[in-house]
Amino acid sequence: MSPARSSLFMITVVLVAVGIVMIYSTSAIYANDRMGDSLYFLKRHLLYLLVGLFMMLCAMGIKIQTLKKYSKAIMAFSIILLVLVLIPHIGRETAGARRWFKIGPLNFQPSEFAKIAIFIYLADLLARKEKSVKSFIHGYLPPVLVLGFVIALILLEPDLGTAIAISAVSVIMLFVSGIKVRYILGSVLASIPALYVLLFRVPYRRKRMLIFLNPWSDRRGAGFQIIQSFVALGSGGLLGVGLGQSRQKLFYLPASHTDFIFSIIGEELGFLGSAAVVILFILFVWEGMKITFAAEGRFEKLLSMALVSLIALEAIINIGVTSGVLPTKGLPLPFISYGGTSLIFHLTAVGLLLNIARSSEAYR
Repeated sequence: MSPARSSLFMITVVLVAVGIVMIYSTSAIYANDRMGDSLYFLKRHLLYLLVGLFMMLCAMGIKIQTLKKYSKAIMAFSIILLVLVLIPHIGRETAGARRWFKIGPLNFQPSEFAKIAIFIYLADLLARKEKSVKSFIHGYLPPVLVLGFVIALILLEPDLGTAIAISAVSVIMLFVSGIKVRYILGSVLASIPALYVLLFRVPYRRKRMLIFLNPWSDRRGAGFQIIQSFVALGSGGLLGVGLGQSRQKLFYLPASHTDFIFSIIGEELGFLGSAAVVILFILFVWEGMKITFAAEGRFEKLLSMALVSLIALEAIINIGVTSGVLPTKGLPLPFISYGGTSLIFHLTAVGLLLNIARSSEAYR
């Protein structure tokens, strides 16, 4: 195994290990109180982890040519799942959102699969259209129409955070592939009115945006969660209060084992512990981009860049939200948060990156 592959794999192992420890630390008391089993979330997380490791091995083993060959089928299957999840009694509705399938003891979120599917499809399409990529009709319009349809389905769930993440990474792919900047810029500008409506004409999202600017204006309501996150991060100091000793996880900070797990890391492990997690993600991106630059084919370069960008973006958004730098968005911290399907497909992304690195070595 090459140094880049070894490093990326080891960094992933460390991040997953941090996640296992912190999920138990953050969820044990809550799970015991609500579920009667302190290991409830840990056991489910380990089950998702096993599925994720299996998917990672599959992603490592599949031939790149096979992946390209079936990119359209993968995309079509993803779209079918996104449609099915919107149908009552098929998709599971929670808190007004219909985003999940119930499969035995596990929940499956098709939008997480759609992230991988759309990037495989776009990488293949943009690689095949290399000679016509600067054409509006033949190079720009086909990928944007498919992307727009997928984003529309995800927004119907609704899941704005995932839609924004997919859109941002896709824009990077389009730019890197050689699409004319004026086409991309035109689409971005055209989407601003729709984004305004989604953010400021939907009451709960508008409230999130306003609370982001001043959470203390509603400290017992919409601002409660981010204020408790500040308390957690501030309480940790340099070295933290000690692993398992968090006070904020004692029913003060909502979603402490999911979207706000970084806050508890900051409280229990302090600035040094949270900084170590940030450094791990920086190293992950560094090693991932080394794989991207070393990749031989256009498809491999575009796909690996998209996967690394996705994990980097989700980490930035999650850490930004918990530290109050960004408005609240429901994106888990990759490899660490209790998130089920997100863990499975983040590990799948790692498997694809390792596969691309191995394929690149074969050319040498």
